[in-house]
Amino acid sequence: MKEASSVESAGAGILQRTFAVIRALGAAKPEGERVTHIAKAVGLSQATVHRILHALIAEQVVEQDERSKLYRLSIDFFAMAAQAGNPSGMRTLCRPSLLRLCASLGDTIFLLVRSSFDAVCLDMCEGPFPIRSFTGDIGGRVALGVGQGSLAILAFLPEAEREEIIRFNVPRLRGYGVLDEVYLRTEIERVRQLGYAGSNSGVLDGMAGVAVPVFDRMGHAVAALSVGTLAARLSQDRLPMVVELLRRQAELIGPQTNPFDVAMRRPMHGLTRALTTEPLA
Repeated sequence: MKEASSVESAGAGILQRTFAVIRALGAAKPEGERVTHIAKAVGLSQATVHRILHALIAEQVVEQDERSKLYRLSIDFFAMAAQAGNPSGMRTLCRPSLLRLCASLGDTIFLLVRSSFDAVCLDMCEGPFPIRSFTGDIGGRVALGVGQGSLAILAFLPEAEREEIIRFNVPRLRGYGVLDEVYLRTEIERVRQLGYAGSNSGVLDGMAGVAVPVFDRMGHAVAALSVGTLAARLSQDRLPMVVELLRRQAELIGPQTNPFDVAMRRPMHGLTRALTTEPLA
């Protein structure tokens, strides 16, 4: 029994050291890290870390760049992570919130996620009032910064990333009429101050909307919940209540999101099965 216990303890120790190395790589810069830095970060000898890294390479969890000799987590590791945490996916996770909001407000609710320089409508729940929106139906996309949902995402991206998107998208905004760089930057600042985007931009005549960002557990803006409705239905008296309901649902969703979810990295891929098998409620 003593020998078995000793083996179990040794195995647990190896597992702990291995996961310490994986966590250190997860916190490393994107291009990877040297053995010396990893060893210092986890408090192990370089020889031990070197053995662990090569065992992980053999399991295709870690890879080493041939030129820089830096170690980093492999694509296979992220593929496995994508299947964990939230196996049902972003769309399924958010569906109850969309249904609750649609029932409570009587308006059309949109779920948007980022796709490069655009926002994609991953799901929607239609209310009784006929409306027009920039993204249209599920799968529609719009340049980040156009419409409340995409603006809510853009406003809360890291500054350097946000600036890159603004530079790229400004020429694209001209096709939407009143939008230009000054307008976009003014709106972004307003959204950051208020915590939401809305209400009546005047770009779609007679239409109004409001959106809040969905933050993951790390505080990254990964999606947006948006209400699209008639301008007359989004008065200043009603607006605070709508924003509060959106925020409550966004706060429920955020901590449950899987950062590796394919719907947030490749949203059109995540839509394929939904569009062919699920009716729109």
